[in-house]
Amino acid sequence: MSRHPRSACVSHRLAWLGLAAVLAAPLAQAADGCRLPLGRGWPPATENHGSAVEQLLAAKAEPRLSLTFLPTRGTESGVMLIAAADGADWTLRHATPDGRVQVWNGSRGGGALELRVDQDVDSEEAPIPAALAQRLVATWKRALEQAVPADKPAEYRDSEQLLFVVDGLRVSGARPDCGYGETLMEQATLLSEAANESAGKRERRWRALGESLDELERQLQAAPAS
Repeated sequence: MSRHPRSACVSHRLAWLGLAAVLAAPLAQAADGCRLPLGRGWPPATENHGSAVEQLLAAKAEPRLSLTFLPTRGTESGVMLIAAADGADWTLRHATPDGRVQVWNGSRGGGALELRVDQDVDSEEAPIPAALAQRLVATWKRALEQAVPADKPAEYRDSEQLLFVVDGLRVSGARPDCGYGETLMEQATLLSEAANESAGKRERRWRALGESLDELERQLQAAPAS
């Protein structure tokens, strides 16, 4: 179930701030070359949790682009682009569940991990120009394909995880800290902020996204695949 986009409570605002902090934290360029901590597909022991969160936040939509944050503690969250027909504006959505989806259900005899998917979701939504959304999808897919070799599988990490899905391409792992990953994180921050802002402020985000996409495309043209 989804709540009205303006029904955010304090806990959901804190969850959004948590995602924003992860995306916008200071980045350190690797001195010995950029090797993104990302791989193709699902990291081991992550698919059940990740799938449950993605499906809950999408609420039966089929995003063309999504970035989902799975923290080790606290509430999961995600940002996504949902296509529209006939050239209409797409939907930009930032969503967080009421509470953490994956929890430990302890008992006297032991316990087990539980996926709580029967809960409300708080969504912030905004229209995004179709041309900009389509450009984001195409450029993100190209960047991830170029930066993450097809024969490099996602690795298990006992830490927070980011899940990228762009037009069927799934790339997962830790937060990138260099190269194309740095630019993708900057763009994800702009998307997350735009979903939570007024229409006037969003126009500035769209201009910034266009400029960032120009830069990312220059990076892709100038550098070989990682």
